[in-house]
Amino acid sequence: MKNKRLMGTLILLAIMVIGALFSRTSGQSGDKLAPKKEIKIGILQLVTHAALDQIEQGIEDQLAKRAPKGQKISIKLMNAEGDQSKIQTMSRQLIRAGSDIVVGIATPAAQGLAAATKDTPVVMAAVSDPVGAKLVKRLKKPEGNVTGLSNKVPVKQTVDLISDLTPTVKKIGVLYASNEDNSLSQVREFSHLAQEKGYQVIPYAVPSTNEVPTTMSIMLGKVDAVFIPQDNTIASAFSSVISASRAAKIPVYSSVDTMVEEGSLASISQSQYQLGVETANQVLELIKGKSVSEVPVMIVDHGKPFLNKKTAEELGITIPKNLLTSATFVRK
Repeated sequence: MKNKRLMGTLILLAIMVIGALFSRTSGQSGDKLAPKKEIKIGILQLVTHAALDQIEQGIEDQLAKRAPKGQKISIKLMNAEGDQSKIQTMSRQLIRAGSDIVVGIATPAAQGLAAATKDTPVVMAAVSDPVGAKLVKRLKKPEGNVTGLSNKVPVKQTVDLISDLTPTVKKIGVLYASNEDNSLSQVREFSHLAQEKGYQVIPYAVPSTNEVPTTMSIMLGKVDAVFIPQDNTIASAFSSVISASRAAKIPVYSSVDTMVEEGSLASISQSQYQLGVETANQVLELIKGKSVSEVPVMIVDHGKPFLNKKTAEELGITIPKNLLTSATFVRK
């Protein structure tokens, strides 16, 4: 009798252990989303500026347009306005609110969400170096709970654009935020490719938007042109960049189309709105039942030239024929 009781106890313990293991496995990152009538999407945007706003709008519009039949998609949007402590707090709030999928717009937002959960799928947007930012290890088959879209700045195309549009430029200043992982990788790549083409590259790092005006005044006396990488800190203070560069008659090359509209001379850009649309398509793949590991990180690493005609006229720059036919022009 004792042996039977012991055996029964052992069997019961075995069942409990197996059940616990199964429960743990079923909640692991990368699991497929269970079918639901309502899917809750939490979006965390790093800061308010034109480029990220357009990405967010593209996400919302595409999710509304392509929602699977019989399913409702509800969206909760939060904006940290560049505050790191808010990123952490809001990331936890979106997870606690029962979001089925969370979307991080810009690297710090995606990192905050990834730190807040290992179970809920995290879809990144506006992240140029997801491996360097430690969001994923493998792009083709993400092994954790993070996937999404990486828009890599077309640096080589940008260097060629500088050469074509302003052939007399010899020294290029690069303004970036020292605390943004995305920016550091872009600066390294830009410096390497520009130096290979014979340019002298002088990087200028700032810790926050407060230092942008002072740094611009120092830099503009030493360079012939300025390159702005995909950098959210600089984007938030871009009006200061344009004001100073116009006064000094120095061309600014940016990394997003919205900055050309704000006054930079030119950019090799991807449509920010379309990046949002493609990010939403990644979200929809998860909603339709794919696991994170089945949704490769989408890489967008090419763009097309955007030129500001008014800025070119102010700087006395003649636009080459090849750009007249291939570029998108803005005049503001």
